[in-house]
Amino acid sequence: MSALRFVALGDSLTEGVGDPVGDGWRGWAALLVGGLGRSVEFTNLAVSGAQTRDVLERQLPAGLALRPDVVSVVIGVNDTLRCTFDIHAVAARLDAVYAAVTAQGAVLLTACLPDPGAMLGLPGALASPLARRQRAVNSVVHALSERYGAVHLHAAEGAWISDRAMWSADRLHPGERGHRQLAVRFHALLAEAGLAAGAAPSAEPEFPVPTRSASLLWLATAGTGWVARRCTDLLPQLLRLAADEMRHRARGTSARLDLGTAAAVSAALSALSVSEVA
Repeated sequence: MSALRFVALGDSLTEGVGDPVGDGWRGWAALLVGGLGRSVEFTNLAVSGAQTRDVLERQLPAGLALRPDVVSVVIGVNDTLRCTFDIHAVAARLDAVYAAVTAQGAVLLTACLPDPGAMLGLPGALASPLARRQRAVNSVVHALSERYGAVHLHAAEGAWISDRAMWSADRLHPGERGHRQLAVRFHALLAEAGLAAGAAPSAEPEFPVPTRSASLLWLATAGTGWVARRCTDLLPQLLRLAADEMRHRARGTSARLDLGTAAAVSAALSALSVSEVA
């Protein structure tokens, strides 16, 4: 039997940030490989900071050239952290990526993800706009995953999100235990679909949890740089969104913001349907 070709697309989550091994990262996708039950040729094309545009324009062509049997596409959080966020563009890119993967006959793996504002512990007025954006992305991922018959993991909610042991020092990326949780849950879905015959990855960490001093050192070096880069891009707009949030709260009209997001998601998905018909 020939080797199963598994290609992973996405951002730092799939790259494996938070699960260090040697001089690099491992992550949930690499952990999943051992549970597929056969020889696997695994290629991880995920890059830290990637957005849906990067997956569509750079990672997808390279991935499809490998003639994969399984392709994971877990992306979208970085789009919500940019001032250029546009749910219509995100939906169109994801639709194009999912369509290309499934048209080639590969099994598509997708996931919805937690709200970054809540994970970072931002104040309500700052967190709410980010939460609304992430819910919009998740709604699109849900709908398109169903449309393309993807193996879809609901990772946006559940006890694992509030379990501090699952997360790395930056609170945005899973630690080893969190990456293992994702691998275990993906394996269960694949096994249920008859696509994984091997034993499930272990849920227990292989390496000691980083010490508090190591975590603080990371936050003071790489973590500080990450926050600075995101704040330069997003903070001015986020402050405007927060001010708008507070005005609506004062007027008792916060529901309008949620309705507006729901309408934008519906319009984005409808536009894709119209395009396909045409």
